[in-house]
Amino acid sequence: MDLAITELVVSPFQQNCRVVVDRATGDAVVVDPGDDPRRILAAVKASGGKVRYLLATHGHLDHVGAVVPVRAALKVPFAIHRADRPILDLMPDHARRFGMGPLQVPDIDLDLSEVDELPFGDGLIRVLKTPGHTPGGCTFLFHDGTDVGLFGDSLFHLSVGRTDLGGDARVYARTIRDVILALPDETVVHSGHGPSSTLAVERELNPFLNGQVSLDAPGGW
Repeated sequence: MDLAITELVVSPFQQNCRVVVDRATGDAVVVDPGDDPRRILAAVKASGGKVRYLLATHGHLDHVGAVVPVRAALKVPFAIHRADRPILDLMPDHARRFGMGPLQVPDIDLDLSEVDELPFGDGLIRVLKTPGHTPGGCTFLFHDGTDVGLFGDSLFHLSVGRTDLGGDARVYARTIRDVILALPDETVVHSGHGPSSTLAVERELNPFLNGQVSLDAPGGW
């Protein structure tokens, strides 16, 4: 694939929503449309891509808050792992708690628990199951000369996601050991918040990956 990635920082939580376009075919996806639907739709239009899916790495409101209006405008399926359905259902309560406007709970069109790959461009998007931050966490892996991963809150530069909002530290530890650290060092890490990185950098410097800090006391979002 030959990818063009547009990053938009949205919501009061400064979440990274991304529009990913395969230049060769024009296929596009929107990953984690958390807020600011007008900006997201403007970015889609500017990209020139034709969106095939709305993808969510997990169900927290800052990653899915704009799904309903964006899906209505683009008329494409919304994909998320069904294990995060309870988190989606709590979105209106969480929005009120954080002083955000009313948010609608989206229906799930495509259950990622049943999917390991999605057709995209002239190739595939790999759907890696990365639970821990939430029960249904997923990472989306593209290949553009090297692997390019959209990790959501499963991996940050020098940190990981918190586990006190529906997560499980023991599950998270297995995800890091068996899934994340199994990826090649050159894998590009695009996170749900903050700067991008590579797995080589995180393997060496991230204290949650190199064993210096226990997942029982994580930072992150």
